[in-house]
Amino acid sequence: MINFEEDQAKVITKTENIQSLADQVQRLEEMQHELEIREDALKQHKKQIEHLSGEIIPTMMAEMGLSHLKLMDGSSVDVKPNYSANITIANREAAFNWLRNNGLGDIIKNEILVSFGRNEDNKAADYAALAQERGYQPTQKLKVEPMTLKALVRERLEAGKEMPTEIFNIFVGNKTTIKRKQ
Repeated sequence: MINFEEDQAKVITKTENIQSLADQVQRLEEMQHELEIREDALKQHKKQIEHLSGEIIPTMMAEMGLSHLKLMDGSSVDVKPNYSANITIANREAAFNWLRNNGLGDIIKNEILVSFGRNEDNKAADYAALAQERGYQPTQKLKVEPMTLKALVRERLEAGKEMPTEIFNIFVGNKTTIKRKQ
């Protein structure tokens, strides 16, 4: 026998569940939109900090002939050079050649990667022992760690040594640091 009241109650329950789901989907969309707005605001805030730290304060202090300032509360403000560098794919070969030709090739990491599938432990052991003689073709990757490159650039520029700006995309700016009294 058909129970219309029970069937109607099930339909109402499903409708309520669908509405509840729709409400949660809408809530998710609103939260994602709010997150995007906050992330954009954070990016803008970081740009303002970089502008103050890298341009405004260093310029003002330079005009006053200062690179260090101690405040009455014991805090200090310092402006120091900030170095950045990277090697683009287009400049990779030239950069590696320059490093090798100038006795700096030891900072280049040379990675060889070989992948084996499941149950190929024996092949992996053979490859480790015999490598190319077995016909495997390794993938080779040459790279310089970003922090190592940055340290090299800072070291060489501060020592007055040559470092090709174009090949290594070198940027030298200023950075303001504030040290609070402990």
